Amino acid sequence: MFGLGGQEVLIILVVMVLLFGASRIPELGRSLGTGIREFKSGLRAAEEEDEKEEKKKIETSEDV
Repeated sequence: MFGLGGQEVLIILVVMVLLFGASRIPELGRSLGTGIREFKSGLRAAEEEDEKEEKKKIETSEDV
């Protein structure tokens, strides 16, 4: 994915446990997942809006 091996991932996980504590790791994961989901949803909505505007421009140019 990012060129990380098993040892690097393990070190990152250990640092996360030391910084945030084992009980907060699932909460952080949920928050990150929610943020990514909302970002994708917003991106999808923006793309749909752009497509609608483009279709509207095409339809109005055909009428002229």
